[in-house]
This record gives sequence, C-alpha cells and structure tokens, in this order.
Amino acid sequence: MKPQTIEGVLTEAESVEGLLDQYADRVNQQLKKRLPQETDSPKTLHKAIRYSVLGGGKRIRPALVYATGEALSTNLKSLDCAACAVELMHCYSLVHDDLPAMDNDDLRRGRPTCHKAFDEATAILAGDAIQAQAFAILASDDAPNKKRVEMIQQLAKSSGSLGMAGGQAIDLASVNKQLNEEKIKNMHTLKTAALIQASALIAVIVSGTNSPETFARFANFSEKIGLAFQIRDDILDIQADTETLGKPQGSDAAQNKPTYPSIVGVEQAENTANTLLREALNEINHLDGRAENLRAISKYMVTRNS
Repeated sequence: MKPQTIEGVLTEAESVEGLLDQYADRVNQQLKKRLPQETDSPKTLHKAIRYSVLGGGKRIRPALVYATGEALSTNLKSLDCAACAVELMHCYSLVHDDLPAMDNDDLRRGRPTCHKAFDEATAILAGDAIQAQAFAILASDDAPNKKRVEMIQQLAKSSGSLGMAGGQAIDLASVNKQLNEEKIKNMHTLKTAALIQASALIAVIVSGTNSPETFARFANFSEKIGLAFQIRDDILDIQADTETLGKPQGSDAAQNKPTYPSIVGVEQAENTANTLLREALNEINHLDGRAENLRAISKYMVTRNS
C-alpha cells in the first residue's frame, strides 16, 4: 500500500515529504495556540520561546506520534497534546544544546540560534520555559488521569538523566576522546533515540492499547529507528552542506566529537543504519495498511538527505 495523507492515499507524484508537511502543519497550528503570545509579559522571553519553537523544522517526532496513533486506529485530535509535548521537549533541547557551554552553535534551522538572536540568559530561560510547557500541555490533555500520568512519566524518563540529558552529558564528556562502537551506541540511544521512542510510546498510551506485546514491539521499533536516525545525522554532518543542514556542516568533526562514521567509517555506519531500519520495520510488520504512514516516515528518517 501507498502512504496516506490525512485525507487519503498519496498519489504517485506525492512524497513522504508531503505527508510530513501535513503533520507539521497540524502540530504547528496547535503549538501557535498553546504557546504564550509575544505580547504577553515578559515579552522578550515569550518572543524567544516562539522564535525557537516556531522557526521551522521537519517535526519528525510529532509525525511519529500521529503516524503511530493512526497505526493503532487513534484519531489525530486525541494525539495533538502528545505531538506538541514531544516537539517542545525537542525544541528545548536544541536551545540548550546550542549554548556556548554546550555545542556553541551559531545556526539552527537556517537561522541564528536563540542565544545569538537574543542573548545567552534569555536562551537558558526560554529552554527552561519550553520544557515546562511540554509537561503543562500533557497535564491538560483530555485523556483519563491514568493515561496522563503515564504520558508524563514517559516524557520525563526520555528527557532526564537516563535519557536525553544523560546522553548529552556523555556527548560533552566524550569530546577529544575515542569511544568504541558500543559506547557510541549507548550515547546515541540516550541522546536521540530516547525521545523518538517516547514519541511512539506516548501515542501507544493515548491509543489505549493495553497489550504488553504491542508496547514492547513499539519500544523496540522506535529505539532502533531513533538510533538509525542519529547515525544518519552523523553521516549527513560529513556529507551535506550547511545550507542543506540548516546548521554548521562538520560541527562534530570541528569539535572532535566521536560519531558512528568516525569510529567505523561511513560505509559501515550506513550498513548499520539500514540493518536497524529493517529490524525496526520487522517489529511492526504485523500491522495492516493503517501503519503505512509510519513505515514511510521510518524509511525517510534513515535515508534522508537533510
């Protein structure tokens, strides 16, 4: 079967990028409504928040929320809060990762990073506020209390010291060091795959699917896709240019950070990513045509050129 748009089946002329655009348009509209307005006090902070959240991006994580939910027969409206929450957590991480004390990047999504567009203190506070808003949105969801608690727990687990923040700590501690493949895998699993995994698992929670087998399958699927996604990101940091990436090309190499290609070479890194993709898709091969969007997005994540 072909991937679906929100309204129906994609034509031959359409692509997965068009599908992603539809999901992105939906979550962008939701985010615009749920963020403080620039006219709200303190104005500079709220301008920085909206600048950082609404300044582009493929919205891969919200797309995974929507596509996973669709694969489990869940309507998109019930997934909006979850989609907003995972994207906000991702945006917060980017604002803080770009700071001088972290990766010290000047460009993000083709524009000056938050601390360059405003100032460092504002960027720190914007990141803090964006993270808090992610949890506030999940807490306000219409889902039953038990589901809301489970969603909040999943997002917190994926974002904290045993997830994204822990992975970033390992990343920073690894500068100028040589890691083996297993340690690189662990770093990427925490730093990137954890939030991607949460995107799928929160959608499973929203769907009301109580089967431990289904939860385990989606946990395995999304972790493998998340790891493959980061490996592809490492490859693109070598192969793509700054304009295509929307951030400085070669920044990992410039900072002497260990990456998959730096350890095993580009060819082996690509092979590993493709193997992870196949293994991930095997976890959801029992699902029917409702999962075609999820399959299409998964393949895109691991084969994209930007």
